[in-house]
Amino acid sequence: MGTDPAGLSALIASLIRDIPDFPKPGVTFKDITPLLDDHAAFTAVVGALADAGRDEHGQVLVDKVVGMEARGFILAAPVALALGVGFVPVRKPGKLPWETRAVSYELEYGEETLEIHTDALAAGERVLVVDDVLATGGTARATAQLIEGPGAVVHALAVMLELSFLPGRETIGGMPLTVLHTV
Repeated sequence: MGTDPAGLSALIASLIRDIPDFPKPGVTFKDITPLLDDHAAFTAVVGALADAGRDEHGQVLVDKVVGMEARGFILAAPVALALGVGFVPVRKPGKLPWETRAVSYELEYGEETLEIHTDALAAGERVLVVDDVLATGGTARATAQLIEGPGAVVHALAVMLELSFLPGRETIGGMPLTVLHTV
């Protein structure tokens, strides 16, 4: 707790690189690998994202952290460790080895489906959703639907980057949101 938000935002901005026309023409991909390679920056980002699962006194408010394939895994798993709670992966179809529930949604460059194990969450569990980027919000909204299916509750969505020129905030509606850096 206690990371300077403006300083962290500037650090993130300095370590994210734009890759034009990836994964398809017209899309500018935000490459987070330089940030992941910087131990201090990666540690600061994980700590700040974990703070979204705590109250102002540092008390953990969530039972699980959910991360979405694939870059969400990179951030969500260490956030779960920092909070002392379990990590639940949300994956593309056919990647989870147990019984699953699925939701399909639109994203900025196509359509996708996500799945979660049917026994991953219990009714009443509070969940922090962690991802790298909030763009159109489709992935976050679909993940929230998967979480709410068995009666679990989305505590908040925490992301490293928000692409403010896309409708992510509108798509996620009233879901509480923590953003470390806005583009």
